[in-house]
Amino acid sequence: MWRNYLTVGLRSLAKNKTYSAIIIGGLAIGMAACLMILMFVRYELSYDRWLPNSENLYQLQTWYPNPSNGDPGFVQMTPYISSKSLKKDFPQIEQEVYVLPSVPVATKDGVASSTEDYMYTDGDLLDVLEFPVVAGDPEALEHPGTIALSEGEAIRRFGSTDVIGKTLSLISKGITTDHRVGVIYKDLPKNSHMAMAAIVRVDMNSYMAQEPNFMTCWGCQNGHVYMKLKAGSDAKAIEAQLPAWEKRAIPDQNAGEARFNAGDEADWHLVNVADVHLGKAQLGAMRPGNDRQSIITFAVIAVLILGMAVVNFTNLATARASQRAREVALRKVLGAHRRQLIIQFVGESVIVAALAMVVALALVELLMPAFARFLDADIATSYLGEGGILPPVLLLVLVVGVVGGLYPAFFLSRFQPAMVLKANKSSAETPGSGRLRNLLVVAQFAVSIGLIICTAVVYAQTVYARTADPGYQRDGIIQVDNLSRYQLINKGEAVTERIKRVEGVTAVGRTGIGVATDNNNNTGIMVPGNPEPVVIGIYPIDEGFFQAMGVKLLAGRNFDPSRPADDATIPFPATPESQQALAARGTNVVMNELAIRRLGFKSPQEAVGKTLRAGLVDNEFGLVPVTIVGVVQDSRFRSVRDQVDPIMFLNTEIGHTFLMARYDGNPAEVRARIEAAWKTITSDVPFEAEFSDDIIQELYEAEDARAKTFAAFALLSVVVGCLGLFGLAAFTAERRTKEIGIRKVLGARTRDIVRLLVWQFSQPVIIANLVAWPVAWWLMRDWLNGFDTRISLNPMLFIGAGLLAMVIAAGTIVGHALKVARANPIHALRYE
Repeated sequence: MWRNYLTVGLRSLAKNKTYSAIIIGGLAIGMAACLMILMFVRYELSYDRWLPNSENLYQLQTWYPNPSNGDPGFVQMTPYISSKSLKKDFPQIEQEVYVLPSVPVATKDGVASSTEDYMYTDGDLLDVLEFPVVAGDPEALEHPGTIALSEGEAIRRFGSTDVIGKTLSLISKGITTDHRVGVIYKDLPKNSHMAMAAIVRVDMNSYMAQEPNFMTCWGCQNGHVYMKLKAGSDAKAIEAQLPAWEKRAIPDQNAGEARFNAGDEADWHLVNVADVHLGKAQLGAMRPGNDRQSIITFAVIAVLILGMAVVNFTNLATARASQRAREVALRKVLGAHRRQLIIQFVGESVIVAALAMVVALALVELLMPAFARFLDADIATSYLGEGGILPPVLLLVLVVGVVGGLYPAFFLSRFQPAMVLKANKSSAETPGSGRLRNLLVVAQFAVSIGLIICTAVVYAQTVYARTADPGYQRDGIIQVDNLSRYQLINKGEAVTERIKRVEGVTAVGRTGIGVATDNNNNTGIMVPGNPEPVVIGIYPIDEGFFQAMGVKLLAGRNFDPSRPADDATIPFPATPESQQALAARGTNVVMNELAIRRLGFKSPQEAVGKTLRAGLVDNEFGLVPVTIVGVVQDSRFRSVRDQVDPIMFLNTEIGHTFLMARYDGNPAEVRARIEAAWKTITSDVPFEAEFSDDIIQELYEAEDARAKTFAAFALLSVVVGCLGLFGLAAFTAERRTKEIGIRKVLGARTRDIVRLLVWQFSQPVIIANLVAWPVAWWLMRDWLNGFDTRISLNPMLFIGAGLLAMVIAAGTIVGHALKVARANPIHALRYE
């Protein structure tokens, strides 16, 4: 019996080659998409699960869910003192270690070079995070002065991994120190939230000797804390006690008439290392994270595309039921039960699913490498072992086969032999109104139209993000990094003057905030009549910054180097005398529009000349009087996803991170001349610079990738939908051959027949638009609400997607319509 079922099933597929190609091709595309996204989702969920004992490893994070001023913030970094206090108060914490990201300058043979992803730590990080060690002593980091290198970094610095015992010289905080290489560990895989090319063991008290406030500051998020809990410890139980710990551990700080407590708005959370990548906190991340909503979205899209392929199978199987009706009738006459027929047709469906899976696996093998490169992920196709896809493949074949074949099996097995085999009964006259098929076609095109709309919205928002007015003149800017190096701490003015003389440079300014930077620095400002401080961003600049950036002055004036009151410089390292002097004399500041609105002023003109008090020095010296001398337009220095910062600008001679140079002429030539000028001033600080256009390009790479991914899935959904529509149109046209012949005999023209058939299949597409539009609008509205500034949902996007679907549907079926419309009616009616 089973052999007969298999033979009949294969013969049926071979007999109807077009039908078989459409069904197997559609299922293969759906299965391939499903498998590829399954591997992507599994990869995203695998982050840092490769770490030994990962279930007991946690990152301590600082969250600001409901700040009284400003926007919610969720930060992966946390103050240095927080981990020490937690370790002391909670015996469940077996070990803790602090990791401070740094970019020291490496020197070798007198040549300075940049570093990336170097981490300074106060403990044996490799004892907490057990990276696979290739060479050396895993406990070497117990001793300050030791450095652990990844294999890739060891090769970059020394040309080999056989470097245990060798010395690497690093310049950090202006001091050159030698570090003995004690450990070589494997390069961290891409499925890790951590980026650590080197781990430098230091004594943190000595390293931060010039900045002692760092060791006790509860409001400073500069580094990451990792903790290993004792086996069996409950992180949630510890978190439940953290509010009480905050009140007990964090002291109040007084600055004049204001009281501050770093725990008033901050919450501390223990997040398992495996949950960091997809967690709520993404500020201060070593590597860009992702969000669970995106992962769920891709998974849903994969299921939808696979569902569309299954719908094709169901539609075409029921549409061609007329061709199997006599077979079913004869089997019943010869004694077959309905249960046997159901098993036969479900079995044939599983065979089709298996054949489609073979094609799908070939597509996965071909496309997965390119897909992984596009995602910058280490996703490999393996069938057996951990991460193997063989179990999902077998499950997918079974589920698709059963789900796709169940309704056709019940539909075909219900035919009555007497009705099918009676004399003069056409094989096309089998039962079935086609309502289910129309409903499924509506569902298919609703998905396709929805994805087309989502693709259009995502693409339009990405274009808008790149081109929206940021509040400064984005074109023609070179952003030079490394200005904050200790070697240049008192040479900022000299660097500026030298680069001003470079041919092609029209303006130069120094700043603590640049294009697409992720540093955040805030302070509290006391407004008369308001007992609570208003939190405002605070960044140092010089008097040339606004001209270099092209920021418009709305009221008042810019900083003037001839006015001593405009200078807020505190020499480094800050002394009690210098801070007390600034608190006594005060300083002038420039603010942006948002800052003055937050402070309660109704217009820029009203704010100019007003004096407030701000926390610019250590709390023991009180608040500093600040007089607003100018107001500039708001500028968006970060992504359009982030809200515009309220900013107070200070004019200082030190503390700048970036140098902004506006230029005319050939960009590459100007950059080369700036680099040459830089090297005349310093030889031990590498020159690093990017054009503002390139920075913006990198900033929105993730949005570009999302837009391209949506476009690819939308295209797949359209292809699958059109395959089904193509097959359905072929069988419908065949089924209506007699009707069309009669119409032609009665005088119908070819275009009338074509219009009739096109209209028949256009109706489900019109209904699909009515279904897809509100769903797509709701989804895209929520997605766009994640941006601070966004496009509006233009009705033309929806109408355009609907018209495109109509054109695609019409183009798919018009070939069949023309074929049957041009056929000689005598061939359809001669049996009459």
